[in-house]
Amino acid sequence: MKKYIEIAEEVLVRLVDGKCVKGSLQRDLWTGRMVFKAYNIQSPRAKDRVICHLENGWLKESAKRIKFFTSAKKELGRRWINVMMHRELKEAMDAMEVREIIDRV
Repeated sequence: MKKYIEIAEEVLVRLVDGKCVKGSLQRDLWTGRMVFKAYNIQSPRAKDRVICHLENGWLKESAKRIKFFTSAKKELGRRWINVMMHRELKEAMDAMEVREIIDRV
């Protein structure tokens, strides 16, 4: 049995180039024909740049944001966690200032 499948021109060009095309094959409700619809997969986003690694986390920079992450065990208690997080934030901010000075030069 032969079936004809409608494939968009852009999909055919990618197939001729030897690239893989992911999508779905389905029957069109109005025409009854078999249609291949390619998935609109976005290109992978740029990776975040690590500004500095901290004792319990990191400071990263993306295209639009500065990201700070730290983690502490609950066993330390609220006061020690407060001290540790403030110390790491200060360390991260100092590293960010140094990075900005280096990038300007």
